[in-house]
Amino acid sequence: MQTNFTPEQLEDPGIARSNSILRACVHCGFCTATCPSYQVLGDELDSPRGRIYLIKDMLENDRPADAKTVKHLDRCLSCLACVSTCPSGVDYMHLIDHARAHVEKTYKRPLMDRLLRATLARILPYPGRFRLAMGGAKLARPFARFLPDRRLRAMLEMAPKVIPPVSRNDDPQVFAPEGRKRYRVALQTGCAQRALNTDINDATIRLLRRLGCEVVIPKGLGCCGALAHHMGREGESHAQALANIRAYLAEPELDAVIINTSGCGTTVKDYGEMLRHGPHAQEAAKVAELACDISEFVARIGLPERQNPKAEPGALRVAYHAACSLQHGQQIKAAPKDLLRQAGFEVVEPADSHLCCGSAGTYNLLQPEIAQELRKRKVATLEAKAPQVIAAGNIGCMMQIAGGTGIPVVHSVELLDWATGGPKPRALSA
Repeated sequence: MQTNFTPEQLEDPGIARSNSILRACVHCGFCTATCPSYQVLGDELDSPRGRIYLIKDMLENDRPADAKTVKHLDRCLSCLACVSTCPSGVDYMHLIDHARAHVEKTYKRPLMDRLLRATLARILPYPGRFRLAMGGAKLARPFARFLPDRRLRAMLEMAPKVIPPVSRNDDPQVFAPEGRKRYRVALQTGCAQRALNTDINDATIRLLRRLGCEVVIPKGLGCCGALAHHMGREGESHAQALANIRAYLAEPELDAVIINTSGCGTTVKDYGEMLRHGPHAQEAAKVAELACDISEFVARIGLPERQNPKAEPGALRVAYHAACSLQHGQQIKAAPKDLLRQAGFEVVEPADSHLCCGSAGTYNLLQPEIAQELRKRKVATLEAKAPQVIAAGNIGCMMQIAGGTGIPVVHSVELLDWATGGPKPRALSA
């Protein structure tokens, strides 16, 4: 793609990088075939190629974002299926990140939009606030149909019927390994996950200890910054990232930073890029290099011997849902499925497994109509495989899919923990 940025514009590192990304695009349109929003809406401007044209025009002309551009950029899920598909290696992830930051700086959204986005940014990254909000949502759910804004109704509908108990395993502490110590790892405990499903971290800690890991929950750990980052709120996301970087680097001799929420994993692995021009670039790059999805880490060091006879081959048919942030954002595709098979489960994959379920962080709250259509399609392909359980590696996907099916939905690590000696996942017991 030909670009026409001025030499003065290219002195800005962000513009210079976006310029190189734009110039890599050859207009082939392969990305439209795997773009979920384009599949639903059929509008060229709701495809990666269409959004690239909008971003180029906005940045090249150095103009504030307008309502039309914002509408189509907001409809992007950042699922990054286009990145997996693109034959030219267009770095769409960092281009859309730059565009969203530009929108946040130059566009004044309608009042309701500003209020909703600010509310999400002030609640979701903080487990205590999130729990209080979910309690209020449960009480307000019967009145959801009277709310004038569809997004408010979506927020009430997404609140779980049962709020899990607080887990003390998320507090700063050190868990000793079972047997000989082989590794020392830190665990990113997540923020929304700590309010929505405390079993995931508990299962992760048990599995890691079984593998000979000393597991550290660092002091000062918080939200990875993904939620604010994808809203274009750079100041907030960078501050959250820096707090985590300091927390991790305060721990000596870490072999890995383990992440069991793939949306967080994609962001933490990008810390070096996010903070590349600041004074903490070296520290950010170090943490990004240590970051490792739980399935990635277990595949690397080996699954412990299967100890649960109920997890023998063929005992449970598992439909594996590949989270976009895992398969496209981190390019981890085979490891989760291979581990589940090694653990003794029958693993099946749905058709169009590359397409998003519609969760995408806060997307299902801010774009509920598109998200619900994507969930409907995803659930249909999963149920077509007649599984006994659905497994995923991201809490957002789990919540999204569970809202559209009666089949139990669990995290992959819960099944791996169960198969190697841990308790049966709560969702299966229920």
